[in-house]
Formats: sequence, structure tokens, C-alpha cells
Amino acid sequence: MQTLLIAVLAGVGFIVAYNTYGRWLGGKIFALSATAVCPSESMNDGVDYVPTEKSVVFGHHFTSIAGTGPIVGPAIAVMWGWVPALLWVVFGSIFIGAVHDFGSLVVSLRNRGQTVGDIAGRVMKPRVRILFLSILFMALTIVLAIFGLVIAAVFRQYPASIFPCLIQIPIAVVIGILLHRKGAHLLLPSLIALGVMYVTVIFGNDGFLGSFNNALAAWPIMTWVVVLLVYSYVASVLPVWLLLQPRDYINSLQLISALGLIVVGLFGAAFMGGYAPAGVERPALRIVAPMLNTAPQGAPFIFPFLFITIACGACSGFHCLVSSGTSSKQLKSETDARFVGYGGMLTEGFLATLVILACCAGLGLGANVNGEMLTGEAAWQARYASWGAASGLGAKVGAFVDGSANFLMAIGIPGGTAVALMGVLVASFAGTTLDTACRLQRYVVQELAATLGGTYSAEGENAKPTGFWGLLENKHGATTFAVLLGTAVAGAPLGSWSEWSWSTAGKGGLLLWPLFGATNQLLAGLALMVIFFYLWRRGKPIWFVSLPMIFMLIMPIWAMSLQLFSGEQSWIKTGNWLVVSIGFATIALEIWMIVEAFLLVPKVKGLLEAGALETRGTAPARKLSNAC
Repeated sequence: MQTLLIAVLAGVGFIVAYNTYGRWLGGKIFALSATAVCPSESMNDGVDYVPTEKSVVFGHHFTSIAGTGPIVGPAIAVMWGWVPALLWVVFGSIFIGAVHDFGSLVVSLRNRGQTVGDIAGRVMKPRVRILFLSILFMALTIVLAIFGLVIAAVFRQYPASIFPCLIQIPIAVVIGILLHRKGAHLLLPSLIALGVMYVTVIFGNDGFLGSFNNALAAWPIMTWVVVLLVYSYVASVLPVWLLLQPRDYINSLQLISALGLIVVGLFGAAFMGGYAPAGVERPALRIVAPMLNTAPQGAPFIFPFLFITIACGACSGFHCLVSSGTSSKQLKSETDARFVGYGGMLTEGFLATLVILACCAGLGLGANVNGEMLTGEAAWQARYASWGAASGLGAKVGAFVDGSANFLMAIGIPGGTAVALMGVLVASFAGTTLDTACRLQRYVVQELAATLGGTYSAEGENAKPTGFWGLLENKHGATTFAVLLGTAVAGAPLGSWSEWSWSTAGKGGLLLWPLFGATNQLLAGLALMVIFFYLWRRGKPIWFVSLPMIFMLIMPIWAMSLQLFSGEQSWIKTGNWLVVSIGFATIALEIWMIVEAFLLVPKVKGLLEAGALETRGTAPARKLSNAC
């Protein structure tokens, strides 16, 4: 019952936080107004800026932010004990992650749907905009490469997840066209699509579907990366209503229904025990992982790496890109921002809580290890004997899939179907993150190209950029550049290029995985800095964002410094020079931004930034600041 009690208390805690702290932020701090005109209305272009119901935007937002991060992060961090992992997920989500996501969304809404990188140039200094956009560009390049590799690996590990993920795409396009033309609601056709998906999951290991899935699972990793990134290109340039919104809404229903099944299975396992063959006593559900283990074999110290390993489940810088890059362009009412921004992060926090319980308790109900069925502490130790044993993608995903599938089997769902459902859950999360990241990278490339400049064919309204920078300002040129760069990074060789082959490509790209956690968390600290200056200039309280900002600036640079210099496996000692160069560049950019911020703080309190795009709800501004 301890496992069930933790889940219930965490869920109740998130609901209470949404209706108290989240309400206070929306009403007292950000002063959300139902009468304010959002960018989706004022800049409606039918492609990126599209007024949309909050339930649909929530579906897009939640599925985009909840990639594999809230699964693989907690699944490895429980090695330090389930208590610190759970505390960071619950309190990090409420007081840091949700504040970060909500604040980024509101600030973008008040700035014509621009990204936090663009906004940084106004609320801080123009050159900070270049610094921020450069960090975003590096981070999103890593995201495109890594998530392409992750989805490919999941497909190879769980072939039954392939067809259900692929069938979403044509169904979403049909639904998007029908709804755009007829103006019907998205719910009913999406439920029908969800039913079709579940049928393909149930029969994913049988007959034609089984053969189809197994054939595609045998594709080389790089073949899948190319296919996935080409799909991301198409999804990035199409209008959001045609593919992104309906696919993400279908996925959100699938993901939320899967979470619902996990919760029901958790209740079933708590009261009835796990699955067992007829005549065999059902194993009791209990936590088999240690409460605290500060020194797992081969693992780095818990501080600061716990806060880097668990990112998306507690706080993630990638979320600021989704909030300010796509979601802010679709909300049609400011008051919807709390539901989407704050509520979306708390929902992800609950997902991370379930992942912790699946790995620490569900896994103990039974795990097949090298053909032997283990239960209890033995099942846990088989997966988490050392940091090296648990650090691979397959081990992390496998611990969650097996543990959560055990919950489903406890309520009578067959083992093969339960595993396939959880595999689809993981692949769908990663897929929605990938296509959103590609669209976000397109925005960043376009903003950088426009800033760095080029020549123009004319003056005034008819001016069009030409040359290389002009090509990158075009959405097709920017997206092509992003996809080609992501593919090149994903396919980097593990050793020399002379040893590279298509069948082995992809292993080198995974060397960038250690950068993802620290760079991702650094983005969170920098986004909180932008929110800080936005409020500071308007005379608003800043204590609630100051402490999270300081915390999220210290932890990434601490962790990245240790990875660069400390121990026999440091990036420098292992000669991983691509990672070393990106790591040094990231640290240098962060320090530069922190220095700029430190020098600016005493100069701009209560001074509205030059070129401010909104002045509602501000303290009386003494004058426009010349500091930026």
C-alpha cells in the first residue's frame, strides 16, 4: 500500500499546487486577462499562429514537453534512492519547472509569440539575444540528433510500437483537413483514431502486422534517423492545424489513457498483487529499491547529478522553447496559459512519479533477466547492480516498460499487449518532441539569420533577403539546414571516418547524450533569467523566480565542469573532443550571460525596456531604459 499511497499523495499535491500556487502566479503575478488579444489572433497566419482551444493546445504542449526525458531520467536516477528522486520530481515540478514553463509561456504571449531567446535581447541587452539564440541552436541540434537516435532504438527494442506510431500520421492529416474545413470538434475523430491505434497495438505481434513491424525494426539506426528527420521537416513546414495539432491531440489522448491504465494497474497491484499463473500466489506490491544510496557502484555523486539526470520530470529548459515557440502562438486566451503551462508541467511531474514507482516497485513484481524470471530485490539488482549496467538506453527504457507492464498485467492485460502499450507510450512521447523540436529549430535558425543579416533585394515592404542568410530566413531553407545538421551529428562516427559504415552509424552521435542533460538544464536557468528581468522591469515580485534561477544556473555548470575535468572518465581524459568543445562553449556562453545580467540588474529596476511590446499591468515606468 505504500506505493499506492505515494502515487495518491503526489497526485493530490499536484492538484492542490495548481489551484493555489498556480492560481496565485496567474492572478497576482502575471495578471492574466481573458480580454487580452493573444498573438494567435493579432498575427493569425493560418500556419504557425492559429487560435486554438486550450484542450488542443494542452495536448500539443504536454506531448511535446514529455519526451523520453521524464522516463529515462527518473529510471536511472532512482539508483541514488527513490526518496531523493521523488522529492526532486514533486517539489521541483511545483516550484521550479512549472514556474519556468508558465512564465516562459506568459512572457512570450506578451511579446507576439516570440521565443525567450528573442525576448532576452529586449529585456536584457541586444547581444544577449545572440548569446541565447546560440545556446538554443546548439541545444536543439543535440535534441534533433539524440531523439532521432532514441526513437530508432525504441523501435528496434519494441517492434510492436512501430505501426501504431506510423498510422497516427495519415489519420492526423485526414482529421486536420476535415476539421479545418468543417470546423468540427477534435475529440470524437481523435477517439476513433485512438481506437484504431489500440487495435494495431493488440495485434502488433501477430500475422501481417507482426511481420511488418519486425521487418522495419531490422532497419539500420541511420535509416530510421533519416526517415524520422525527413518526417520532422514535413511536420515543421506544414500548418499546425494540418498535422501537428491533430497528431499531438491524438497522442495526448493515447498518453493520458496509458497513464490512466498505469494508475488503474497500480491500484490493482496494490490490492490484489501482481500477475501470477493459476495456482501460484500473486506477489505483493512493495518498493524493492533503496530509499537512499549516495554511492551506487560506478555512479557520480548525487549532487549535482541528480538534478541533471532528472530534467523533464522536474524542470527542463526544452520546455521554455515549446512554451514560447509553438504553444504561445496557438493559445487564444491568456487565461488558458495556467492550464497549459503550469498544468502541463504538473502532469509531467505525475508521469515521472509513476515512472519512479514502476522502476522501484513494479519491477519487483517480475522481470525476465537472461531467460530467468526474478522478483523482489533480485529483479531490482539485476537491472541496477551498477551505474554502467543501468545507464544504457535499453536498460532505462526497459526498467520502466517492464515495471509499468507489470501493473497492467495485474488487472488482466496480457503481457505482450502490456509491453507493446508501454513501448508505444515511450515512442510517441519521443516522436512528438522530435517534430516540435524541428519546428523550434526552424524559428531559431530564422531568427539568427535575420540578426546576422544579409543583403536585400529592395527596400521597404517589398524587401526580401538574398544570399545564404536570406536562404536561412526562408522556412524551407531553415528547416532543411536544421535537418541536415541533425542528421550529420546523429551519424557521427564513434572512431575515425575510415571505420564509418551505414550499418554502424549512430553510435558516435550518442556520445552527445551526456551534453543533453546539462545543456538542457542550463536553458532552464537562462529562461528563468529572462522571466526575472521581465518582472524586475515591471516592479513585480521576483523572489519566487530568483531562487529557482540561481539553482538552475549553478547545477548545470557544476555538473558540466565535473564531466569535463573530474575522474578517469572525464571528457578531456577520454579524448571526446567534440563534446569537450561544445561543453566549453556552453560554459563560456553561460558565464557571459550571467556577467551581463549581474551588471544590468541595478540599472533597470522599474525601467520598461525599449521597444516593449506590452505595458499592461506594469508598475509606473519612470522612463524607457537605455541599458539595452
